[in-house]
Amino acid sequence: MTTEPNDLTTPETTDPARSARPRMNPARHPAKGPASAPTAKPPTHPVRDAADEQATNAAEDASPDPSPAPALVPVNAALTASSTAPADERLRRWRLVLGGDAADGTGCTLGGQDAAMDGALTALYGRGDGKGQAGKDRSAGLGASAPSVARWLGDIRTYFPSSVVQVMQRDAIDRLGLSTLLLEPEMLEAVEADVHLVGTLLSLNKAMPETTKETARAVVRKVVEDLEKRLATRTRATLTGALDRSARISRPRHHDIDWNRTISANLKHYLPEYRTIVPERLIGYGRASRSVKKEVVLCIDQSGSMAASVVYASVFGAVLASMRSIDTRLVVFDTAVVDLTDQLDDPVDVLFGTQLGGGTDINRALAYCQSQITRPAETVMVLISDLYEGGIRHEMLKRVAAMKASGVQFVTLLALSDEGAPAYDREHAAALAALGAPAFACTPDLFPEVMAAAIEKRPIPMPDPV
Repeated sequence: MTTEPNDLTTPETTDPARSARPRMNPARHPAKGPASAPTAKPPTHPVRDAADEQATNAAEDASPDPSPAPALVPVNAALTASSTAPADERLRRWRLVLGGDAADGTGCTLGGQDAAMDGALTALYGRGDGKGQAGKDRSAGLGASAPSVARWLGDIRTYFPSSVVQVMQRDAIDRLGLSTLLLEPEMLEAVEADVHLVGTLLSLNKAMPETTKETARAVVRKVVEDLEKRLATRTRATLTGALDRSARISRPRHHDIDWNRTISANLKHYLPEYRTIVPERLIGYGRASRSVKKEVVLCIDQSGSMAASVVYASVFGAVLASMRSIDTRLVVFDTAVVDLTDQLDDPVDVLFGTQLGGGTDINRALAYCQSQITRPAETVMVLISDLYEGGIRHEMLKRVAAMKASGVQFVTLLALSDEGAPAYDREHAAALAALGAPAFACTPDLFPEVMAAAIEKRPIPMPDPV
């Protein structure tokens, strides 16, 4: 799959103006290019740009000397950047961005590591959208054999950082239909695990052979454990404080007094002559208790578009379930409803209990959740869905209104992920907002604050509208 390095060189330019041009930092002057490069801004691709930036940074680190370029310079600038002329460096960058199509206009040949990086990119993204010989469509491909894909996975992990590797893996699954190869243990051992890969594995769960399931569980467990390390401490700290503050008592100790509420409650006892308030009634924060104070219901849409949200919600569900003061229930749904509360001690079991894909019946899921609520005033209901309802719309809205009227804190999350603005049913979102349950997307880092606000019954900290 990789190309053997060769010591290709390019002749010195005969343009005296170009030869005399001082060395410039190409990252600070992206708009200037050589005479042979296209004058218009080229099409960009995040992975090729990342490869280009990686090679350029290596070149800048290796070539601090601004002396004129020698007569012959190697093209693989990432390895021998100290002898690369500015014009040739810019040609190399254009070549990596444009992908080497015959019409790219650079006339630049790559060698060494640059050629290997370009080969890995070409295997996935091809060299363009044009036609090949004999009018045949040109397309990318990694070949049908698993060894070929395994080598390619190893190559991209060698040449690119893990964040770029994850993007390329995702593109390979989407563009080249490599999902079935993930059913082979050796493939799973070669990939870079992330939330999106977990979502893909969950969608393949029913088709996965027994020989692969243990490897798949190991991959999923690694991702889940990483997420728990990142999210658990802050979530517990934030919600423990919110639980303590939400419990008000009338005979607090001095350091537990809520002075703002105490002053407000005793304003009628103000003595003008002493310019003071007589606090006849003290209001304080409740102290930590082992008894259950709040009930949280996580109701998660497991349609295919919600894969990342299912992963994050399962991790948060396990964290909440570990807190004695919160009684947590986790329900997943498509057109059927499944209660996974008894599996919350292991989020991996929760994830493998889901069935990504299928239709959506939010009304049925809310009906089940409503039947499980025993203390409405102490319950936080979190619906995680894109709101594309396949059930009875007006019944869904009636259930939300009924839960709100009974005292349930109702939160609607269009997505629980880092993916940005999701696709969702705007009509349903507007209807929920009119009921006092605005719908918004939430990142995992913001989720603890959202839950704390819901527990304390204060306004939900919503991000900018999506």
